[in-house]
Amino acid sequence: MIPSLFAHHGGFGLNLDLFETNIINLAIVIFALYKFLPNFLGGILERRRASILADLKDAEERLSAATTALAQAQQDLAAAQQKAEQIRADGKARAEAIRLDSEKRTIEEMARLKQGAAADLNAEAARVSNMLRREAARLAIEKALASLPGKLTEDAQAQLVNQSIQSLGKA
Repeated sequence: MIPSLFAHHGGFGLNLDLFETNIINLAIVIFALYKFLPNFLGGILERRRASILADLKDAEERLSAATTALAQAQQDLAAAQQKAEQIRADGKARAEAIRLDSEKRTIEEMARLKQGAAADLNAEAARVSNMLRREAARLAIEKALASLPGKLTEDAQAQLVNQSIQSLGKA
């Protein structure tokens, strides 16, 4: 056995005996770790890296799809708001047109009623006027007939008949 250098009884020292110190075993373990651990840990880390990259790519794709969907939804919302405004404006215009049409029909109906009332008034006035003329003519005829027998002689009567016949012949 090789005595340990600087070894003191019960103290710190350097032991150079390879079999006693397990340096060979440590060298084999360190070499094995150096040789196989990078592949083992590297594979695990590479798989984890690939998984994270795939998750990131998937998240980016979902973000892109969500952004596209949001943009489309905003466009649809803007279109719906524009259509609602158009419908509201059309409704107001239609209500105004209906109001104006209703006013126009009311005015026309009032004018028609006024014309009808005026026509009825004119017809009634004409009827009353005709009735008054007939009554005046009847009274005049009665008065004339009452005064005629005393004023009309035979000669005057013959002359009146002749004049009436001549005026009928000319007409």
